[in-house]
Amino acid sequence: MTANGGVSYWYREIGLPDRRPPLDRSVEADVCIVGAGYTGLWTAYYLKKADPGLRIAVLERTFAGYGASGRNGGWITAALAGSRRRFAATHGRQSVIDLQRAMNASVDEIIAVAAAEGIEADIVKHGMLRVAHAPAQLPRLRAQVAAAREWADDVVLLDAEETVARIGVAGALGASFAPHCARVQPAKLVQGLARVVEGLGVRIYESTPVTDIAPHTAVTPYGTVRAAYVIRATEGFTAGLPGERRTWLPMNSSLIVTEPLGDRMWDRIGWQGAVLLGDMSHAYIYAQRTADARIAIGGRGWPYRFGSGTDHDGRTRASTVRQLREALVRLFPVTAGVRIAHAWSGVLGVPRDWCSTAGLDPLTGLGWAGGYVGHGVATTNLAGRTLRDLILGRESELTGLPWVGWRVRKWEPEPLRWLGVQGMYAAYREADRQETTGGRITTSRIAKLADRVARRE
Repeated sequence: MTANGGVSYWYREIGLPDRRPPLDRSVEADVCIVGAGYTGLWTAYYLKKADPGLRIAVLERTFAGYGASGRNGGWITAALAGSRRRFAATHGRQSVIDLQRAMNASVDEIIAVAAAEGIEADIVKHGMLRVAHAPAQLPRLRAQVAAAREWADDVVLLDAEETVARIGVAGALGASFAPHCARVQPAKLVQGLARVVEGLGVRIYESTPVTDIAPHTAVTPYGTVRAAYVIRATEGFTAGLPGERRTWLPMNSSLIVTEPLGDRMWDRIGWQGAVLLGDMSHAYIYAQRTADARIAIGGRGWPYRFGSGTDHDGRTRASTVRQLREALVRLFPVTAGVRIAHAWSGVLGVPRDWCSTAGLDPLTGLGWAGGYVGHGVATTNLAGRTLRDLILGRESELTGLPWVGWRVRKWEPEPLRWLGVQGMYAAYREADRQETTGGRITTSRIAKLADRVARRE
């Protein structure tokens, strides 16, 4: 296996699934879900649990869990997929606190469902550390922790000694610790969820691309599904649908995974338990200690393809593999001689204002959820329960959360979109260079400007 073999290590570990049959004729359903990733499968699961008599059809272009659901970094995190400030401006402060608490609960909900349904996915809830390893990152870390706590987020600040006691990141100056975060083997979770959903009586049609979505209708080359409700659960692949090219930007993220590491190497690294790792770089990294004793580490190597294009089965540029390896060695110098076993990429959906959304138009029957900006593993579960309540006409605490029905303006047309994203990440990389090698003790002004242009502030 080469280090650039495509798909994901998670599927390399468990094997690619056998394909389910495609749609072979036009059918009718109560609910049609387009996309068999986490969003679509959680929605189907909660709907069937609430009303076993519902006829639910799930349409999937390749196989269940082909996209980000089977390629992500394996974080079930309660990190809010959106801007607290923007949500509060329209819905009030308490609504944002309610949303954060719903995200916290979603982490435990996934763990509980996996246990109840017999889904073994290497889930361990040891929290997440976000480490500052350059002087300029430390004030930013402190400010982020203070801001988060104002919104009832349970994150806590650790000093350098407390950080290194949990994970031996080179040059660690401090970290934030978020308790509502768990490690997962994402392909095991999505494949297990697909089996459970199918066992409940949901029809999953694979190798069935959807060419158009209209009120009460999903069109495929093999037939049309007509349903009272049609839910778009396509996340990073949404731009491939007619009229949706500028809805969510398909942001590319890449990962590498090492060979298995022995006990002596883990002792030198100082990585305690299954705590997850992020850093305070502007072009940040995310990493986990896998159940089979590897390090999986990811970041934005090649962030965007012109025209909202997506990767080909996860194949990854050699330059991206090199950048991620350099990040690994920067954090853990003792891994300099460790072999990289596999590399892969995937896409996540990014709205123009970086705020995720879920909603349903009762007049057209069209629903949606996505734009998770990289925090989708837990947010998809919240989306599934929220869409359940919207479809069943229930007014609940979930349907009143500020992300429900949230609308964002479309991304700029090309080539402005490509130029803007490439420029933004070039600015972040330069800002990181200035902060890590230039001796800065405050955040780079280049990064602050990039944040304003990107509307991430």
